[in-house]
This record gives sequence, C-alpha cells and structure tokens, in this order.
Amino acid sequence: MSSHGTHDSKLRVLDAVLRPRSIALIGASNTPGKLGFKLLKNMLADGYTGKIYPINPNDAEIQGLKVYKSVLDVPDEIDAAVIVVPAKLCTQVAEECGKKGVKGLIVITSGFSEIGRKDLEDELVRVARRYGTRVLGPNIVGIMSNSDKLNASFAPFLPYPGKPSLVSQSGALIVAMDAATYLRRVGFDKMISIGNMADLDIADCIEWLDADPNTTCISLYIEGLRNGRRFVDAARRARTPIVAIKAGVSAHGAAAAASHTGSLAGAAKVYEAAFNQAGIVQATDLNGLFDRSLALSLQPPMRGDNLFILTNGGGVGVLATDAAERLGLPLHFAPADLQAELRKHMPEYGSAKNPADLTGMAGKDWYYDCVKAILTHDWVDGLVILYCETSLTVPMDIAQALHKAIQDSGATDKPVAIAFVGGEQSSEALHWLMEKGIPAYEVPDKAVDALAALREHARIRSLVTEILPFPGGRSSDLARETIAAARAGGRGALTEIEAKEVFAAYGLPVARTVLAKSEEAAVRAAGEIGFPVVMKIVSPDILHKSDAGGVKVGIKDAEAAQEAFRTILSNAKAYKADAAIHGVAVQEMAPFGTEVIIGSVDDPSFGPTVMFGLGGIFVEVLKDVTFRVAPVSSTQAERMLTEIQAAPILAGARGEAPRDKDALVQLIMNYSRMILDLESEVAESDANPVFVYEKGKGLKVVDARIILKKT
Repeated sequence: MSSHGTHDSKLRVLDAVLRPRSIALIGASNTPGKLGFKLLKNMLADGYTGKIYPINPNDAEIQGLKVYKSVLDVPDEIDAAVIVVPAKLCTQVAEECGKKGVKGLIVITSGFSEIGRKDLEDELVRVARRYGTRVLGPNIVGIMSNSDKLNASFAPFLPYPGKPSLVSQSGALIVAMDAATYLRRVGFDKMISIGNMADLDIADCIEWLDADPNTTCISLYIEGLRNGRRFVDAARRARTPIVAIKAGVSAHGAAAAASHTGSLAGAAKVYEAAFNQAGIVQATDLNGLFDRSLALSLQPPMRGDNLFILTNGGGVGVLATDAAERLGLPLHFAPADLQAELRKHMPEYGSAKNPADLTGMAGKDWYYDCVKAILTHDWVDGLVILYCETSLTVPMDIAQALHKAIQDSGATDKPVAIAFVGGEQSSEALHWLMEKGIPAYEVPDKAVDALAALREHARIRSLVTEILPFPGGRSSDLARETIAAARAGGRGALTEIEAKEVFAAYGLPVARTVLAKSEEAAVRAAGEIGFPVVMKIVSPDILHKSDAGGVKVGIKDAEAAQEAFRTILSNAKAYKADAAIHGVAVQEMAPFGTEVIIGSVDDPSFGPTVMFGLGGIFVEVLKDVTFRVAPVSSTQAERMLTEIQAAPILAGARGEAPRDKDALVQLIMNYSRMILDLESEVAESDANPVFVYEKGKGLKVVDARIILKKT
C-alpha cells in the first residue's frame, strides 16, 4: 500500500474515534452522580444522531435506552467505545471490543501510568493493537464536537461554537476552557482530551484535524511529547494553522552535562525551536491561546510587514504602536497617496500617518471610508482598527460600518483585527463582529497581537517546505569506525583528535591536529604542521582541558614544544592523578577569528538538537544561544545567526567586516546532519571554539568534543 493510502486508512480509523457514528458506553450507570450516568446524559443532550449502546451487566434500561450486558451482545456495528470501568477491568473490555470489531477506545478511566501503573496501560494498548483498535487516553475527560452534536465527555456542555479545535493533555484545563468559551464567546468546534497518550498522540490529532472541514485552526495545550520529531513532521505537513502553548518549561532543567550545550539546553528553548521548525505559532499563556486561536481561525495570514492602525483616540493608538514594536511589527509611515486619501475623511487636526487618528469626532462614515481606503491600498498588509466608546457614537453602528467597509473593500487576503474599548454596548458590538468572522478584542494590544500571530504564521509556514539535509553515506561509515574503536577501549567519550576525525568526515573544517606520545614526537609534529602551534592534553578523563592547565598556545620553536609537552603532562596528572592520558595533541595555530560555538544535546522529546551562539563570554556568562531540532535547513540556519543578541557582531558591527555567513550556514547544516546520523551513538557534542573569518574566508573548528551514549 502506498504511503498516501496508508495515511488515508489511518484517518478513517481515527474517524471512528473522533467522529463516531455509533458509541458503546461501557460502564453506563443508572445512578445520578456516577460518571457512567453523567456521560450518557451528556451524549443524549445535544442531538447526536448516531446510535448509543449503554453497557452494564446489571440494568435493563438507562435513561430510556436499552442496556446490553456486553458489547458482544450488541447486534449492530460499533465505531467507538467510551470506557469508564475500573482500570483493572479495561484490558478485558478491550479484548471484548476487539472481538466485536470496535475501531476505537475512548478510555476515560484513570489509574494507569499517571499513578505508576504503566503495566496496565501497556497491556491495554497491546490487546487493542492485536485487533487493529486505536486507544485515546487513558485518563481523559473525553471528546466534544459541535459539528457532530456530540459531548462524549464529563465536561458539563459542548463549548461555545467556533472554528478552532483544541487538543489538550490536561483534562481539568479542558473542562475549565469549555466553560470559559461562553464567558469570552470565543468558540471551538472540537475539544479533544488526550491524557496519557498511550497510543494516539498529538501528532495523530494534528493529522486528523488538518483534514477536518470544520476546523480552521488547531490549538494545542502540551505538557510533554514522547516522539517530538513525529510531532514536528505532522505539523510541518499540516495546511491548517496551528497554535500551541507548552506548559512545564521551568521544571525541565537539563541534566548535569559535560558539554556547554547540555547545561544550556532547556525545554523552553528546545520547544520554541521545534515550534518554529514545525510552522507552529506559539502562545505564552491561556489568554494568548484563546486570542491567537480566534485570529488564526478567522483571518488569512499577514504576508508582509506593513501593519496599519486606525483609531479615534491618541492614547489607544500609542498603546497599539508600543505593542506592535514589542511584538516584532514596528509601524512605518503610510505612503503619501494613502495619507492624502485619509485626510479627506478626518478633521484637519487629525493624523493620517500611521497610526491614523480620526479623533473623537469620528463617526461611522469616517470609519467606513478610511477602512475601505486602507484595505484597497497595495502598501497595506494588515489592519488593526481601534475604537474608544464616545457619547457621539453608538458602538454597534461603528461595528456595522466596519464590517461593511471590510466586505466592500474586497480585500480577502489582508487580515483585520478590531478592538473596542468601552462598556456594555462596546462588548455587544465586539461579539457581533466575531459572529461576522472578524477577531475582536477589548484592548488594543490584543488586536495587535492577533496580527502579530498572523504575521508569524505567514513567516514560519514559508520555511517548512524546505529540503532538509540528509544523513548517511561514507561519512557515516568513517564516524562509526572511530566510535566503535573508542567503545572497544571501554571509553564513553572520544578524544579531541577522534572527535575531529568524526567532524571532518561530515565536512566540518577542523584545524589540523596530530597526536604526540613523546617530546620527540611533539617536536616532529610541530615541525610538520609549522610553527607556531597549540598543544593540548588528550585524555578521555579530562574534558575541560583549560581547567586542568592542559593547553599551551603560541609555541614558536622546538625547545618550547618540548617544555610545553612536559608541563602539560605534569599539570594533567596533578589535576587528575588517575586520568588515562593518550598523549598531547599538536595543532595548527589557526588565525584568530570571531569565536562561535556549535553544540548538541539529545533532548528526551525531540532527539538531537543543535545549539549555536558566540563563544567566550557570550556563552559562558550571557548564555546567548539559540536552538534547533536536527536536521536544520539552510534558511533555519540563517535565522539562527540572527536570533542571538550578539548577531550584529557577525554582521559586522562598528566598521568590522561581516563574518562568513555562508560558511556558518554550511557548518550548522553539516553538523545537524552529523548528529542526526549518529543519534544512536552520541549523547552530547560541541565544537568550541570555532574561529569565523571575514566573508569568503571560511572558518576553522579549533576544538571538538563528543560524549557517547551509554550502551
């Protein structure tokens, strides 16, 4: 079967779980207050047209429906079973469902891996898979779908109707957000509780929701991922906008690590990088998840940087301007012809620049004419409209004029967001606008953030179709031979020289280095390489060579080389008496350049990650680094160069020549290819420092470190 056919087949199975035409409720109850009673009541409440089969060995009828003792007694086909029996009975239930041909199990029951009983969870999934059945959960609230009129959950009601769909790992949060949709009047079509993700995970839900005609934005609440790379792949392929919030970033400190990368890698940076590479817009809190979901579900992406702000009050205009700059959308003055057109529709003391201030005298006609002029002008990429409630205007009149202007402009490819600041009448006008498909907010910075989300979506989606570097080939064979030799010697880390051999195999330009085991060999190697040279201790037990006094630079002649050899060995033995010393590395003294660091640590969710930053104080003290998940494309590598605070140094600050950007991009790509190819072998690695030279003159890896995974 083709991969496309396999994908379609998988989505059909997920239809049975997330859009079931018939449901068995296993653990249905006649007792009010019990979960099995509440679930059945919820399923019957909203007009679900599929068949419902309550399963309970002790009752004949529940809430007017015939009850079956087992799913095996149901005469008809069953798409999904909602399970609320105790955890210890779930495996038996899964067996019966498998025999019946049930395609999906929605396991609401708790008492599995969340309390340490992973054995029960694994057995449940093993039995289900034997029959080709998929499992949602366990330990979930259930599923809700407005378009299917189905509340197969213990949340009190279906969410306020809307176009986004939410997938959440937190059950309590999904119940709270369900209620909050009515307070905010920001709706969702579906809410899917995913719980322990023993089988179906967030990537599965992304793939299914991307094909769902009732979902125009996928919203995610994420606590952790087991297979982060599959998540990234699913999100990259999705055509539907995705917005996500990652919880728990502060609790995920990196493990004690032998490389700089390990100490700097944390969940916040790695998830941010993964979201970026996956084309996912990030929300920083629940308010942002609501607000950005609304914008992404209703409006097109903002394809350029020219944001225009129209207001009737200077104060809210200033607040919006500040927000735009803070969110990466600094305002620019409008072209002269647009300003001239806008001045026709405002008093002479108004401002047409950007933001355009119609003043408090503005009525519905001024707003209508200006909005239409702005949206039909080629320079404008997106529009934020602000209105402060005044005694001269009726908010609903303004809202209706704005809606008509947007419609009459015909500018369907330019996003618009609106903020009304005022009282009850303004609130009602906002809700009316949202019903008309326009994201509307109660404060100006939220409207600006909506456009920032739409701009971010356009930017990151333009990157996800790039071809990624592919690992493998002869370089892989050479690297694995070196690693195998180190393992055969009982070592958990490569020596610097071995690490450089691996780096060189993947095309990283390393400084020429020779291992010397005697003073005579050191002098001979230095002569072959050419003075001056650098000499360094080579020991798998001394990873930070400078700390051990194991580095000497600027060695100019044979006598200095002999002295350096003796001193380095003496310092190393004093630092760690039992260290295994292989000898001393004699290395070409590469011309000094701008120091950068590139490193990797194996993330528990995403696998190999790539870190980049300036070296020296920038990494030691300021921790000025950026991350990506391997592999890294050329455009993503270019973005990494601009994301660090010290980016102006690479670009050529204070009259300095720009550094060789092309060489850095190639370094990042080749390094990412290497660590992905050696994922099963390498735990951490870094090249530090790397000297980067002027544009066109390349770079040189001066030091290299590779720490192997435990076998």
